[in-house]
Amino acid sequence: MSDKYKKIREILEGYNYPMVYPFKFIFLEDQDKLVQIKNVFDETAEFSVKASKEGKYTAITIKQMMLNAEDIISKYEQMEKIKGVITL
Repeated sequence: MSDKYKKIREILEGYNYPMVYPFKFIFLEDQDKLVQIKNVFDETAEFSVKASKEGKYTAITIKQMMLNAEDIISKYEQMEKIKGVITL
């Protein structure tokens, strides 16, 4: 268990589950990266994608039904493996 998620884990454990959790990320505009991000989530996830004013960056919000805090942390850990994705 990574200490880097200790504080967020404590916060998440106070939520009532199951719940729809909003994940938010930003990355340099790249369709391949968008596909990689979508592959982390399942078919029930809702994706909202928005380009920055100049079109250089893409912001994505993903709403996914989560069963517990560990499932949420797991998604964040998977996203860390995608280079250039920043968690908001």
